[in-house]
Amino acid sequence: MRVLVGGIGGVAGVLHDDELTIKRATVRALVDRTVPGCRALPLRRLRASGSTNALFRLGDDLLVRLPRQPGGSATIVKEARWLPMVGASLPVRVPAVVAVGEPGFGYPEHWSVVRWIDGVTPTVADPRRAGSYSRTGLARDLAEVVAALRAVEVPPDALDDHGLSWYRGAPLATQDHDTRVAIAQCREIAGLDLDLTAALEGWDRAMAMPAAARPAPPRWYHGDLVPENLLVNGDRLVAVLDFGGLSVGDPTIDLIGAWELLDAPARDVFRRAVGIDDQTWLLGRAWALSLALRTFPYYWATMPRRCASRRAVVQAVLTDTAA
Repeated sequence: MRVLVGGIGGVAGVLHDDELTIKRATVRALVDRTVPGCRALPLRRLRASGSTNALFRLGDDLLVRLPRQPGGSATIVKEARWLPMVGASLPVRVPAVVAVGEPGFGYPEHWSVVRWIDGVTPTVADPRRAGSYSRTGLARDLAEVVAALRAVEVPPDALDDHGLSWYRGAPLATQDHDTRVAIAQCREIAGLDLDLTAALEGWDRAMAMPAAARPAPPRWYHGDLVPENLLVNGDRLVAVLDFGGLSVGDPTIDLIGAWELLDAPARDVFRRAVGIDDQTWLLGRAWALSLALRTFPYYWATMPRRCASRRAVVQAVLTDTAA
């Protein structure tokens, strides 16, 4: 099976203004120093890459993940500390961290080696095209993951860990300014082909909800349950990847994949399976809209596949809003 671990961007080049230089020779030296038993294993950079980490295949069974930007060590260390506990409660596979490496050879961040997981990234549920397979099984599996994450006990030391605090676990209203700026920037993008007036109206309605400014009881959340961080076999979910965003806060953010992964009937299955009330569902939809709109100004020239996926998200949200 084709395997894309940790991103479907299809771009291994420069994505950020502060992009770190990551050469294969450097990664080879880091691996050989930290995991000497892997010195004989072949190492190659994967063309498929997320926006957060550069990915290198190490032999047949391992993957090397290196942050693309300064400060990325925090997510690597956080994942290694908390994922074994949280992941043990999830109904699908998660990356098993084999080693965490120190900075060196001119590379300034911590990095990790994880077990390779076979699978394929799910296709985007574009409302303008018929799906290639039923998404009902995927909807149920994703709902089980979301419910399982929310059910994991949050220990006191996690509540006190500042590394587990992320903007995606804050109330939706904290994203009002950035979302409006993104909508204005999107109006300058030729070829975007989205009804930005309808998007702004939908965002205004979300901001008018009292729940948009209300903090929620803290729960574990993944923060980025979208196609590029999932692996499937047919219509069944087999793995969740990249827990660099794992945090404690409002778990509403973990609903966003419903508008990128699932068609309308499957979204209904997902919603019923998770047991989401009307207000929380609308907040999740607004989160999906906000993050999708903010993708275009930043990645329009560098990650066209990601932008195409997020365009489908906006279309799905607007279709839901108009229904």
